[in-house]
Amino acid sequence: MHMPSSQGTPMNPILSYDVLGLPIAATSLHEASSQIHAWRNDDTGRYIGARDVASLVAMSEDPELQQVATGAAMNLPDGMPIVLVGKMRGQKVSRTCGPDLMEKMLLESDETGLRHFFFGGKKGVAEALRDRFLARNPKIQVAGCFSPPFGQVAAKDDEQTIKMLRDSGADVVWVGMSSPRQDLWMAEHVDRLPMTLIGVGAAFDFHAGTVRRAPKLMQKASLEWLFRLMSEPRRLWRRYLVLAPKFVWRVAFQSRANIVRDRSAQRILRRQ
Repeated sequence: MHMPSSQGTPMNPILSYDVLGLPIAATSLHEASSQIHAWRNDDTGRYIGARDVASLVAMSEDPELQQVATGAAMNLPDGMPIVLVGKMRGQKVSRTCGPDLMEKMLLESDETGLRHFFFGGKKGVAEALRDRFLARNPKIQVAGCFSPPFGQVAAKDDEQTIKMLRDSGADVVWVGMSSPRQDLWMAEHVDRLPMTLIGVGAAFDFHAGTVRRAPKLMQKASLEWLFRLMSEPRRLWRRYLVLAPKFVWRVAFQSRANIVRDRSAQRILRRQ
């Protein structure tokens, strides 16, 4: 897989903190949106991933996916446990999940002038997504919609996809595939796409109305994971009942290792 040599230089520095060896942006919905707007029209390709607990654990255990995460312009703190790790380390961070970022940026785009492309989802989902957002704000600038086929894509078709995205004039491409498929796709194509690619996964289905999202009260109570588990137990049980506890254990181990290391460093300094 070809990895980008550079993600470009942002106008403002993006602070990050380490979770399981991967850099997580110390950001918020407002700050992430502002940073993406600051990148507009600089002709540099970048990609952004929204990291929940399950995807973070999976990426930390796979060398190729580690490289993908490290190459991202931002790894957004999607899951509340990831946010809490940052807060415990003194970071100014709040939950920045894909569906919320997407909604915020699209509904404000009549003021910002950003052009959006919807790339992903099952057949018809991208178009439904466009129509529902335009019904909420007719001034949204939609550069296009496309649902790529699943499975292997022929080189000729891939070149046509790249040309379509470049010719669209989009500033932001919202990528709605399953993870890690969307992350691998963004990393493989970012060098040929002078725009910001943002992987938001299930946000396509949530906003298109094909999958129900957790009620606001459950979201605010950090129980969105429970709603999703109850809605799709056969598909999501491993994500929330295996990977989530594994995340807690590994973060606790990492924190303990950091404390031991810091204490050892302090003892060495005292001896000098």
